[in-house]
Parts: sequence; C-alpha cells; structure tokens
Amino acid sequence: MGDIIRLVPKSELERLRLIREARAIYDSIFPPTVLAGEQPLGSKRSTQGASDSIRKSTREGD
Repeated sequence: MGDIIRLVPKSELERLRLIREARAIYDSIFPPTVLAGEQPLGSKRSTQGASDSIRKSTREGD
C-alpha cells in the first residue's frame, strides 16, 4: 500500500536514452583514463605503436 509509482514522460525517457547513447559513443572514441594502480587494457607496446602512427601521420601533413 505504501508503494510510490513514479510517472515518467516519454520525452524524459527519450532524453535519458539519448544521453546514454551519446556517452557510449564518446567513451568509444575517448576511452576513460586509467586510474593510478590499475593495469591498462592494452600492452605498453600496442599503446606506443598507436602514438607512433599518430606522429607519422602528422609529419606527413607538414
């Protein structure tokens, strides 16, 4: 009998869905930073290779 039912407009549900979708896209482009003490997902070598390829592509544009 003491249950509270919260009515949420469809527009609010759609807004929340769009925010979740945008956050997922942003996180796929800019992964969250690794906290101190945590092991990164990739190895240092793979990260270094990625930064090397970025440097090469920027040099080619000069």
